[in-house]
Amino acid sequence: MKVAIACDHGGFPLKETVIEVVRAAGHEPLDLGTHSAESVDYPDFAEKLGRAIQNGDAERGVLMCGSGVGANIAANKMNGVYAAICHDTYSAHQGVEHDDMNVLCMGARIIGPEPAKEIVTAFLGARFVGNDSGEERHARRVSKVRKLEEESV
Repeated sequence: MKVAIACDHGGFPLKETVIEVVRAAGHEPLDLGTHSAESVDYPDFAEKLGRAIQNGDAERGVLMCGSGVGANIAANKMNGVYAAICHDTYSAHQGVEHDDMNVLCMGARIIGPEPAKEIVTAFLGARFVGNDSGEERHARRVSKVRKLEEESV
């Protein structure tokens, strides 16, 4: 799976760790920047990652800023991008399994590299259960979210 990775200067300290975890899990990272700790604007990198998802250049993404909040807000403004801040492994896998999340947001000023490794691993290893689990409520709920997205345009 191709995984887009992007961050602003606040998320930059976690970027290489995330890239290593993606590779170690057997996936292909798509590094969309930033490439230094120089101050940049998180919406620009959220957009790059979102476009990669929308264009089919990546199936999932990991987006980082200082807190994870700004990047998360910006990413969720884009159709087809379903982002959530996860600073724990449960949310990281459950967000994919039940809610079809395709972008993991993290704050590099909130968590360090070791928790980030576990969180990214949980995110990458999860699959949307949809109707496959006999729990069709998840697919029904995700369908309602998609309808909200369509109606808000």
